Amino acid sequence: MGTVLSLSPGPRKPGYYDDRPGSLSHYPSLSSRSLNTQKDRSLKRGHSIFLPALTWKRLVASTKKRGESKKAYPGGQGAVGAPLNNNNIYQKDPILHLNRENVKKSLSCANLSSYDGPAGVGLGVGLGYGKLPQISSVKKIAPTCTSSPKRVIVQASTSELLRCLGEFLCTRCYRLKHLSPADPVLWLRAVDRSLLLQGWQDQAFVTPANVVFVYMLCRDVVDGDSVSSEHELQAILLTCLYLSYSYMGNEISYPLKPFLVEAGKEAFWDRCLAIIDVTSAKMLRINADPHFFTQVFADLKSEGGCSLQDYARVLDR
Repeated sequence: MGTVLSLSPGPRKPGYYDDRPGSLSHYPSLSSRSLNTQKDRSLKRGHSIFLPALTWKRLVASTKKRGESKKAYPGGQGAVGAPLNNNNIYQKDPILHLNRENVKKSLSCANLSSYDGPAGVGLGVGLGYGKLPQISSVKKIAPTCTSSPKRVIVQASTSELLRCLGEFLCTRCYRLKHLSPADPVLWLRAVDRSLLLQGWQDQAFVTPANVVFVYMLCRDVVDGDSVSSEHELQAILLTCLYLSYSYMGNEISYPLKPFLVEAGKEAFWDRCLAIIDVTSAKMLRINADPHFFTQVFADLKSEGGCSLQDYARVLDR
């Protein structure tokens, strides 16, 4: 009642020039065009056809792949015209994926709102890193830098510094009961006036800076235990004044006679050499180090405290 069609297994694509029996090469009237025409007609008739195994596997694989793409994208995406956020496209072109992420970040940075926080934090918040916790307390550490010494501001006139120098010498030479603070000032003023009158200098040498220099020398040279007379103290003080003229004065040289107290010069030069050996380093330092000069200035000013009568005598000179 039914029709059974059986096909013997053979090559998938039979060769037209095969020598085996039943090959199409024995029928020269059949061409490839006629074979194709007959094949198309047989397909249109609707007879049952057995598909080759390879074609069937390809069909099943394509159908399965299409079903998976529909499950991954329920909205029907994943076709050729899918948008740029497709993972398949990103896997094929990672540069496109990075460009799109950069566009998203730039857009998010452009829409940032103002943030009243510490500088340099707003950008991280706009990129989605979350809001940083606020600092509850800040501990302030006091600076401990001690590289620069404390600044000392001192100001005094020449007369005031001379008074302080006289007070210092009276306190140091405690054995001289009749020494007045005005006496050392008179000795210094007399030499300065003599050099002005003789034309050895154009202006007075006794200034605040030079008085500080004389005080620095006297502080290291005058020994209160060894000074027994005012004459001896005057000789030491005028020797310190001569070295101050030689080191701080504007002239090349000065006459020796206004500074001499003894008859001979040998004792004077011996004292000069002894003072140079003791105070040479400080004489160089006081001009090179302003802080050292300020400290000596402040020390001299702290020596003050003479009576009003002695101070009036200083101002007269």
